Amino acid sequence: MDTPEDNPAASGADRPPQRDEKPDEALKIMTFGCRLNAWESEVMHNHARDAGLTDAILVNTCAVTNEAVRQARQSIRKARRDNPDAKIIVTGCAAQVDPDMFAQMPEVDRVIGNDEKMKAETFQPATLLGGTEKVRVNDIMSVTETAGHLVEGLGGRARAYVQVQNGCDHRCTFCIIPYGRGNSRSVAAGEVVEAIKTLVGTGHSEVVLTGVDLTSWGSDLPGQPQLGRLVQAILKEVPDLPRLRLSSIDAVEIDEALFDAVLGEVRVAPYLHLSLQAGDNMILKRMKRRHSREEAIALCARLKAARPEIAFGADLIAGFPTETEEMFANSLALIEACALAYVHVFPFSPRPGTPAARMPQLDRALIKARAARLRSASADALARHLDGMIGRVEAALVEKPGFARAANFAPIRFDSAAPPRAGALVNLDVSGHDGQELQGQLVS
Repeated sequence: MDTPEDNPAASGADRPPQRDEKPDEALKIMTFGCRLNAWESEVMHNHARDAGLTDAILVNTCAVTNEAVRQARQSIRKARRDNPDAKIIVTGCAAQVDPDMFAQMPEVDRVIGNDEKMKAETFQPATLLGGTEKVRVNDIMSVTETAGHLVEGLGGRARAYVQVQNGCDHRCTFCIIPYGRGNSRSVAAGEVVEAIKTLVGTGHSEVVLTGVDLTSWGSDLPGQPQLGRLVQAILKEVPDLPRLRLSSIDAVEIDEALFDAVLGEVRVAPYLHLSLQAGDNMILKRMKRRHSREEAIALCARLKAARPEIAFGADLIAGFPTETEEMFANSLALIEACALAYVHVFPFSPRPGTPAARMPQLDRALIKARAARLRSASADALARHLDGMIGRVEAALVEKPGFARAANFAPIRFDSAAPPRAGALVNLDVSGHDGQELQGQLVS
């Protein structure tokens, strides 16, 4: 699943939620969780705006952790206090999984599902707010198609996101997301290519392919093509696209065509966010993951040997049920073994209805302590990664004045008398870092 920074899945639910409100109009949106949710909020905003919906607050929730749900409920209560007359419409994964919980909140006017939120007709005021039916959530497992919505630049952001897949067919024991997103379904390759052609035509230098389980793209399409075929088709059919980025991927599903594209095509960004979750084989088995520790390490070694500039991000869960100190040590050591540069740490949170919630749980204080140790090791790993970039000239995408990201996703601060526009590709000479961000100067 996408991560908050570059895609995707996993939500940064152990950090404060995103709140992408639009204060310039009577229609506001609050977004929690992953980058895919942020992208979908843009689709909802466009639908609601076009339908003339006003004086409303759309709340797009996340279900990854109990904390994410708690924060959403807290924010809904605050939104009602601050906006007593607005209509509050709640959607997203948490609303899909447990619509009644939100419907019982007196602050909430309507609850709509993840399928309904992507349909333009849902946001007609008479349809959305008419009648007395408070919950409009269908069976997400019955949804078999994903529409290829196009959002240019994700609310004015520098890079554009194209959703090519939704849902997940896997059933990891800790994950509630398949019940919020449904089974895997893909957007046809031709539709994806045309969307990216449009984005390049409107001046976007970087496009991100995103989805809930991106590497399962194509499994439901005729002939069951794999993601590598889609990536190669994009590179061939859109030769003017400067940079293509992939969001979070499942390491076990990287096909050979995708390897070839990542390793042999400079336009594919040298950064992969891997859904690893743990570094101990017994814990991986109990999570119902499909890769081993050894396979993860071998994958990273193969990619790094062929393309040394590539950087890796990963999700790691601290304190999974039954995790011993030795098992945790294996996850801790995975950061160095895989040369991870960016790690999203999730303290384990038992989600009701998942098998992991019924397993023997660890003490919360121990879970928090292990998460802190993972974050400390991750900070050291990031510093080492940034050390290795000092003295290099990086082609970076400007996100806002004075801030850009290198192709390997490293953040770079820079000074400029005439700041380049957001979305421009510039060359930056890297001179140092503060442990989290690089410092650089524009190269004329």
